[in-house]
Amino acid sequence: MWSTGTTARRDRVNPTLMAMDRAERRKAAVDIFRAGVDSVMPERLMRQVVALDGNTLRINGQTYSLRDGQKVHVFGSGKAAAGMAASLVAVLGERTAGGVIVTGPGSGIELPPLTVVEGSHPVPDEGSVRGAELLLNGLAGLAGEDLFIYLLSGGSSALIEKPLPGVSLAEMQETTRLLLAGGVPIGQVNMVRKHLSMVKGGRLGLSTAAAGAVLVISDVIGDDLSVIGSGPLYLDRTTFGDCGALLDRHSLRERLPPAVAAVIAAGERGGIPETPKQENPAIRHYLIGTNRTALEGARARAAESGLDAYVLTTSLAGEAREAARVLTAVARNISGTGEPFRPPCCLLFGGETTVTVRGAGRGGRNQELVLAVLAELKTDEAILVLSAGTDGIDGNSTAAGAWADSGLYREALRLGLPIDDFLDRNDSNGFFRRVGGLLETGPTGTNVMDITLFIIDKEEI
Repeated sequence: MWSTGTTARRDRVNPTLMAMDRAERRKAAVDIFRAGVDSVMPERLMRQVVALDGNTLRINGQTYSLRDGQKVHVFGSGKAAAGMAASLVAVLGERTAGGVIVTGPGSGIELPPLTVVEGSHPVPDEGSVRGAELLLNGLAGLAGEDLFIYLLSGGSSALIEKPLPGVSLAEMQETTRLLLAGGVPIGQVNMVRKHLSMVKGGRLGLSTAAAGAVLVISDVIGDDLSVIGSGPLYLDRTTFGDCGALLDRHSLRERLPPAVAAVIAAGERGGIPETPKQENPAIRHYLIGTNRTALEGARARAAESGLDAYVLTTSLAGEAREAARVLTAVARNISGTGEPFRPPCCLLFGGETTVTVRGAGRGGRNQELVLAVLAELKTDEAILVLSAGTDGIDGNSTAAGAWADSGLYREALRLGLPIDDFLDRNDSNGFFRRVGGLLETGPTGTNVMDITLFIIDKEEI
């Protein structure tokens, strides 16, 4: 359930002259975020890109001709895979041959004739291994004249896992935790995991002789197909040498489980085949949903709410607190000077920041960013900020993110809650649980990174 209702639509005759009061801003912000998420829900995306007419299957404008009675095999992995699969099965109907979908824990979904397996995220578990094995076996069992569709979305890097011979699941789990705790960016964590895996970095694509189409919802900045879900059916541009250099740079090689260190060293010597460096011509990839898609959906809803809205970037990255300072400075300049945009307006940012965890609190990158913005804004009446994950999950909390404005700052003062103390403990979730502002959606079933938005009025409002 969404924590706040929708906002009324406004006359667009001259929207830049209309200001919102605090309650209207709060409602509008949640509604704008919700519209962004709705625009990248798997069901909506799949309806737009897949159609079946007799023996003609159309995927994102590309035509696939089926034989009389030919069925299509369906596979997939990721946080959005189940929703994508439900829509695809509805389109294919009796043409669905069966297959395997690996999704996140707790889905409880059944998709006959498909087998649904729940893996684990961000650290793989036995379910991840079972899912990977079923995918490998299912794809390997297809013949050259068969056709499959693979549904790929974020989370696949952990949800499916089959370590290379000599590496155990426990050793893969230990390596994952070591890399994450060592401050290694997730893209580089996945680079190492690709080279320890039988399904990542294009190796899953080596298991089949069939032709296939991979429908992709992106959760990475730049929408690189080799990075999304660790590119199980795509090419890989990284090498064992790159992995070794990364480990040495972070002084982690000696801390690896011995079996993992041995595999990396053997790969550097050429004793283990590299991940594929060429795209399989029989397997085509189609990017169907991105962070940009979500931001455009959010912008359209902001316009309906009477706000001029601007998408400023889909590449927001770096430390959440540092990003907060920059974004707050931009918002204050607009509020105070009307440059470069005239208030009231809505600024939209997409991407994914990071948090260097030093405390033992609860929270996530979105809640930390919002709390850091609030520390800058204090009693500024003109600005509201909201930041949340489109997957409905933020860090080690149950919230998707948070929103904040001067009303929450005053509530914190009344309760005697110093913002800096909560930031020092990385306890943004604890702060917002006390003063309000948490955005709790539950898992949304999609994932295209984060949406950060500011609603800005004039300083005197």
